[in-house]
Amino acid sequence: MGSQARAAQVEEVIRRLEAHYVFPDVAAKLGKVLRARLDEGAYADLGDADFAAAVTADLQSVNDDQHLRLRHHADPVAEDGDAEYASEDFHRTAELENFGIASVRRLPGNVGYLDTTMLYPLDFAAAAVSAAMTLVAPADALLVDVRHNRGGAPETSAFLQSYLVDERTHYLDIYERDGDRVTQMWTLPYVPGPKFGGTKPIWVLTGPATFSGGEDLAFSLQRQGRAKTVGEATRGGAHPREQYKVDTYLDVTVSIARSYDPKSGENWEGVGVPPNIPVAADKAFDTAYALALRHVLELGHAGPRRAVADEARKALDQL
Repeated sequence: MGSQARAAQVEEVIRRLEAHYVFPDVAAKLGKVLRARLDEGAYADLGDADFAAAVTADLQSVNDDQHLRLRHHADPVAEDGDAEYASEDFHRTAELENFGIASVRRLPGNVGYLDTTMLYPLDFAAAAVSAAMTLVAPADALLVDVRHNRGGAPETSAFLQSYLVDERTHYLDIYERDGDRVTQMWTLPYVPGPKFGGTKPIWVLTGPATFSGGEDLAFSLQRQGRAKTVGEATRGGAHPREQYKVDTYLDVTVSIARSYDPKSGENWEGVGVPPNIPVAADKAFDTAYALALRHVLELGHAGPRRAVADEARKALDQL
């Protein structure tokens, strides 16, 4: 790649930052960093993949925003914005991942378990999320596993959380630079199928791979007092992002907004969501399941509950 072509790509990244990055002052600093690195020859003689990795490291060097990335793709990139999500390949990828629902089941002792890997756009994922939440609705307690959740759509987080409350809840605000506006995130007044509801206990399993939309779930449920988080602190990405085409095989993801707690103004950017119950991520399931089973046993063992209590005792003994 010639030096003029590389310079043009760097300038396109800077143009996108200056136009869209949620913090304009940081965008100005990033522009200086990238131009200085270009002048130093830091990007000379690099292939596209290495160039993208080098620019990404420089983008994240100012404020460690992990949503800032220059990405190299094997195939030509889509145009800006939602074009990627509208593509047939993206929809097929979502379908093959079961729309982010990795596992949902009733564990012995009538404890529900939901493992999510991605919050795909709601028009893709609504049916899968609704089916999963219908299955766990009768459970006495719920484990929501986001240890491998790498992010996704705020609207899908709102939809899932709507099954876990009894009344509409204002749980998050999102400030967008474009239009200088704040969007309030509320749970929905109606969801298809039965709800788990707002009173039974929930434990959210977290780890260092939990990112972005997965952190939204953990943070919001924790801040509402609706759930306890179990595991390790999450990765720390609270900035919704958009992707913009830079060149045929390159696009840049830019944080266009900032998520925060409407009461405190705080978020999880750079620090992650701290666990209420700190344990190694690989021990989070056993720890949370034991807590859930003890709750089930506190519900009694008379009548129809006898079989459930017996299950819970056996499961607890095996942990």
